[in-house]
Amino acid sequence: MKFNNYNIYNKFSSTEIQKIDSKAKQIKSDLYAKKGKGSEYTGWVNLPTSINAELINDINETAKSFNSVEFVVVIGIGGSYLGAKAVIEALKNNFSSFSENKNPHILFAGFNISEDYIYELKQLLNDKDFGIVVVSKSGTTLEPALAFRVLKDLLEKNIGTEKSKNRIVAITDKSRGALKTLATQNGYKTFVIPDDVGGRYSVLTPVGLIPIAIAGFDIQKIINGAISAEKDARDSKISFDLAMQYAITRNLLYASGKKIEMLVNYNPKLHFFGEWWKQLFGESEGKDGKGIFPTIGDFSTDLHSMGQYIQEGERHIFETVLSIEKPNNQLIIPSSEANLDGLNYLAGKNVQFANKQAQEGTRIAHESGNVPNLTIEIPVLDEFNIGKLIYFFEIACAYSAYIIDVNPFDQPGVEAYKLKMFELLKK
Repeated sequence: MKFNNYNIYNKFSSTEIQKIDSKAKQIKSDLYAKKGKGSEYTGWVNLPTSINAELINDINETAKSFNSVEFVVVIGIGGSYLGAKAVIEALKNNFSSFSENKNPHILFAGFNISEDYIYELKQLLNDKDFGIVVVSKSGTTLEPALAFRVLKDLLEKNIGTEKSKNRIVAITDKSRGALKTLATQNGYKTFVIPDDVGGRYSVLTPVGLIPIAIAGFDIQKIINGAISAEKDARDSKISFDLAMQYAITRNLLYASGKKIEMLVNYNPKLHFFGEWWKQLFGESEGKDGKGIFPTIGDFSTDLHSMGQYIQEGERHIFETVLSIEKPNNQLIIPSSEANLDGLNYLAGKNVQFANKQAQEGTRIAHESGNVPNLTIEIPVLDEFNIGKLIYFFEIACAYSAYIIDVNPFDQPGVEAYKLKMFELLKK
């Protein structure tokens, strides 16, 4: 993995840099010593190196138990589903829904209250034997609880109450809550959400690993990538690891008036990785009237819709580009005798060449329009590197939130909508 800030430090005074650098050294020390704000929720910091083989085997065996069904529905909201969806979408074939698959198709529910969505999902699963993975610490959050009630009822009608118990996995609190109680009463297979790991940091727990394993991907390789990133970040010889360099750079830009960060990809497989990143940073930093607003961009697609604003609109944006050095496939651009489209100048080159030039050209253009660019480059999009990228952003997010003196691990503002919603629902 490589990080490039294109000498952005040169735009800031030595005083500005020294101030944030001295703070960053203490932040790193405090985080690993579990001394910072919200330290009771820092179990994810050493999670990769603490995952044992027994848990991995249990997850893989559970995944195999779903091989006979066509669909498995993962029910959860926020961090309870976004991490799994991000990884699955990044690793799967773009068109796997239209091809035969030895592993079940992973569907998601419980992240909205759309009657049409739930109804149409129910229609798809009607009369089918399917699986459910329900993720909730309490079991009472409205969106997943509602979806689980509907789909559990459907599954029991489809295959019978007793058989359905073997088709449901509950990922929940180890000892309390409505879902834990229901799982115990019905004998569902259960996995624990660790008490010291918040939802948006939970993708490397069973919350993310079980759906990813059911989808057919190698979770050990994902963990190995995260272990590599954890060791890189922990290296005591390096005061400013890559994640800290990223955190410092984005906060220098924030202090200079760049209030919006756009995470940009040039591969559509990374769209939902951006959605996971958006929650991670938005929910961790957006407090006390502070925080960079996170948004995402799918390039070159969005250059034909938002490109004008990015180039010449309000100057409050900077971009962080996720760049993949080598694609998993190669496609050579053919020559055309008529050349009516004028593309023969690209004949014989692969599509990635054009993609890379678009990426570099966009960076140069946007920087000329005062939109600073950062680049995070990974060698190839695979399990190892996606695991490494997950941990990189988790640790960078914690660093970044501490730099602006907010607790990275709580979300008090989320409760505001719930209280008003429940008042209107007359709960």
